[in-house]
Amino acid sequence: MTEESTIVQRLWNYCNVLRDDGVSYGDYVEQLTYLLFLKMAHEQTLPPYSKPSAIPPGLDWPSLTEKDGNDLEAHYRKVLETLGKGPGMLGVIFRKSQSKIQSPAKLRRLVELINGETWLGLDVDVKGAIYEGLLEKNAEDVKGGAGQYFTPRPLIRAIVEAVRPRPGETIGDPACGTGGFFLAAHGYLEKNYKLDRDQQLSLKTDTFRGSDIVDSVARLCAMNLYLHGIGGEESPIVVADSLLQEESEKVDIVLTNPPFGKKSSVTISNGGAKESRQAETYSRQDFWATTSNKQLNFLQHVRTMLKTNGRAAIVVPDNVLFEGGAGETVRRNLLQSCDVHTLLRLPTGVFYAQGVKANVLFFDRRPAGEMPWTEKLWIYDLRTNKHFTLKTNPLKEADLQDFVRCYNPETRHDRTETERFHAFSYEELVKRDKASLDIFWLKDESLEDSENLPEPKVLAAEIVESLETALQEFRAIYEELGERPLIHHSEEDCA
Repeated sequence: MTEESTIVQRLWNYCNVLRDDGVSYGDYVEQLTYLLFLKMAHEQTLPPYSKPSAIPPGLDWPSLTEKDGNDLEAHYRKVLETLGKGPGMLGVIFRKSQSKIQSPAKLRRLVELINGETWLGLDVDVKGAIYEGLLEKNAEDVKGGAGQYFTPRPLIRAIVEAVRPRPGETIGDPACGTGGFFLAAHGYLEKNYKLDRDQQLSLKTDTFRGSDIVDSVARLCAMNLYLHGIGGEESPIVVADSLLQEESEKVDIVLTNPPFGKKSSVTISNGGAKESRQAETYSRQDFWATTSNKQLNFLQHVRTMLKTNGRAAIVVPDNVLFEGGAGETVRRNLLQSCDVHTLLRLPTGVFYAQGVKANVLFFDRRPAGEMPWTEKLWIYDLRTNKHFTLKTNPLKEADLQDFVRCYNPETRHDRTETERFHAFSYEELVKRDKASLDIFWLKDESLEDSENLPEPKVLAAEIVESLETALQEFRAIYEELGERPLIHHSEEDCA
């Protein structure tokens, strides 16, 4: 067992103890975030670093280790409340923070566990792997919906390998989750380029710009980046609804997996004549269409974030490819104003959110002009006749290597069609009903030949995923009607 997996297991085992006190996986990772940051901030004040602490005296790590019992619990609450009012990185990590550990003895034990490691002495990759391991375990808690902000890491790495960020380029993510895209891009740049001192500093402090609407997720991201050596006194992550206004600073690259799910309660208006009757409407003159569909709004927002000739890769659900009305308007304008060059059709069973049918859309923003910038859309079908599940047959990097080869990052304009990789001209796309990009050409063997049906356990997993997805949708409708949330039953409840 590796060093990081040993520490992950030790910390995670303690979470199981805290579960008896009603502390969820997500809450536990949050408490670790607070305590790990305080511990590492203290380690920076010690030799050989001997740096001044950003934590005020009396609110630092030693102030926790020297207390016990009820005094420790009360002081921990005070630390969180006070630091949550601070600026920069402190403010992001501790914003609206609360102690969720009710037992002073268990809080003391967690402090001792963290105090027993010298975190800054660990290699950056090790520290990051520990935290990523905890986040992934958290994401596996499907019943709690924790995986909504966790994109499969093999998919992220394949996307980054295709986009190929370069030193000096700025990278944005308007729905950054736990920072998976940033970390993959950071790793790619360090691995593939020999960075000088100025480039290393820029990579640490100026390259990444992210936002997330959820406080708890933003702090997880800020801490995750911090553990990987990204960020300075000012946090690269802000807590904000990125859709409400146009970004003041454009970026070279956008890598993102915006949230799926039900329509937003907010309508984003482009000032057209046909306005929504919903109470909350925000004006975005830079958008093409007025809609409450947040996936379409994120797609429009990503385009506006890019510099001219900037590159984007965005995960979108199937409905973005075929939906009429605002969907058609957005697709036609995107094909006209950008070079929409690649679409990766993803299999089901790869996201923690059950039953998701998603795609990755790659496009480059181009200068304004009369002629359409899209010439060909190359579609890679990784869905037909592919069966993945989260546990028994998870998506691996090897499963995406053929896509990366077909994408041909070195010379993207020199591509060859294969069985799974086909090109469609701009003229073909705009002639399709509603300019739909929902295109398949491979025969589904499971429909053609009963002998080629997936294994029973695969079929059973897909049925379970479909039923859980339907239940989630019904639950969302029920709660939208203003009723009490439906009770979530766990396997333990039924035992």
